[in-house]
Amino acid sequence: MTATPDLGTPQLASPDLLRSTFRRHAAGVAVITARGTAGPVGFTATSLTSVSAEPPLVSFGIGTGASSWPAIAEADHVGVHILGEHQSELAATFARSGADRFGAPTAWREGPEGVPVLDDVLAWLVCRIVGRVPAGDHRIVLAEVVLGDPSGAGRPLLYHQGRFSGLRD
Repeated sequence: MTATPDLGTPQLASPDLLRSTFRRHAAGVAVITARGTAGPVGFTATSLTSVSAEPPLVSFGIGTGASSWPAIAEADHVGVHILGEHQSELAATFARSGADRFGAPTAWREGPEGVPVLDDVLAWLVCRIVGRVPAGDHRIVLAEVVLGDPSGAGRPLLYHQGRFSGLRD
């Protein structure tokens, strides 16, 4: 007979429970960009997921209250940028409300399909949006990879316990 594990004091499901749990989950850091009617938009995402190899699909979540949501809701294409451990300030800029995300020192250029492409990232993709799925106060965006460049140098930036950091050896 096996012993019943001590489950401690269970918490009822809540936004705080979810946030507290996922602070313990280390995630890669990406920046999602798009061309908006008033200029480029972008945000930091830790929800990037590889969905399918054939066809090549990715997904990410975005809150419907986010300043980038109106542009993402209308965009045909997005840029997906995998950040390196040297880019914690860039990640913080794209995560900060009201920040001039595309002003200096952010280095970027207009890429294929008019998508803003960030410089000096580990990898970038341009993706065609194929779906936006309602999920509570967010939307899960499904996007098909059109092209990209995975050849950037360095190690990945991670998000864990509310902080950006790199891998430890």
